[in-house]
Amino acid sequence: MAGPSTVLLTGAAGFIGFHVARRLLEAGYTVVGLDNFNDFYAPALKRRNAADLAALGGDRFRMVEGDLRDPAALAAFLPAENRPFDLVHLAAMAGVRPSFERPLLYQEVNVTGTFLLLEATRRRALGHLVFGSSSSVYGASSRLPFREDDPVADPLSPYAVTKLIGERIAHAYHACHGIPATCLRFFTVFGPRQRPEMAIHKFARDILAGRAIPFLGDGSSTRDYTYVDDIVDGVVAALASGSGYRVFNLGGGHRITLREMVDRLAAALGRAPRLQYAPPHPGDMTHTLADISWAEQALGYRPSCSFEAGLERFAAWLLAGADVPT
Repeated sequence: MAGPSTVLLTGAAGFIGFHVARRLLEAGYTVVGLDNFNDFYAPALKRRNAADLAALGGDRFRMVEGDLRDPAALAAFLPAENRPFDLVHLAAMAGVRPSFERPLLYQEVNVTGTFLLLEATRRRALGHLVFGSSSSVYGASSRLPFREDDPVADPLSPYAVTKLIGERIAHAYHACHGIPATCLRFFTVFGPRQRPEMAIHKFARDILAGRAIPFLGDGSSTRDYTYVDDIVDGVVAALASGSGYRVFNLGGGHRITLREMVDRLAAALGRAPRLQYAPPHPGDMTHTLADISWAEQALGYRPSCSFEAGLERFAAWLLAGADVPT
């Protein structure tokens, strides 16, 4: 990876943030993280991630505890002197369904927080901005697979709206201030340390505890599941290449039905699932599938972990003792 030797990483103690930070530290980079350790899920899990990164990185890792919306936190996060750095912006209120419960909080963190972050960095030696977006921006689109040049005018949730606005903010700061910006639309990321409210992790814990899984619809909805190491490959490649403003899908390139996901997850755990049927949730997309040809051509992005192999790795991690509250 070429470029500045320091990477600033928001959301560094979260699921994807941890894996990105670990990869960068293993490659010899200095990483400065920002995280507010909120209670969206157990803060102890994020603190454990931060502790593991500190043990790995030593003096090449520093974590700032604070909120994107707090000027003091941003001042502590950014370099004191004007030296080159790259910025990976992953901090956000996450999740489609919770965004219906607290839409204004999602707007404040994901939109206002992104504005404040970029405004604080625009006069500094920012080499490259990589923004973590989401497949949810495709919304009600019925065209599969999703392409980056598809219309994205019909997002279905407050979360999706905020991610789409985040892309537009990155574009504005590129157009007006010349900041190179790459927006990466992540497709249903899974793997060790996955957030506990996400379907694979939640379902796994339900299966192990003998609880019924909330099974929405008839099981025919599909997702393009992407193993977290493949996502990290795309993030690191985006940091190392290109200029201007770009948008890329990062997906696995294959659709898996809800029914298949549950059956394969149960097999990986060696348990039989119990199902509790319920109607689909408003705001949920029926299908997702990434066209990854642009990322392949520009970033050399080629996902290498199959869904089955990723589930086996996740199950091994969970069964080894993830210490996640049930």
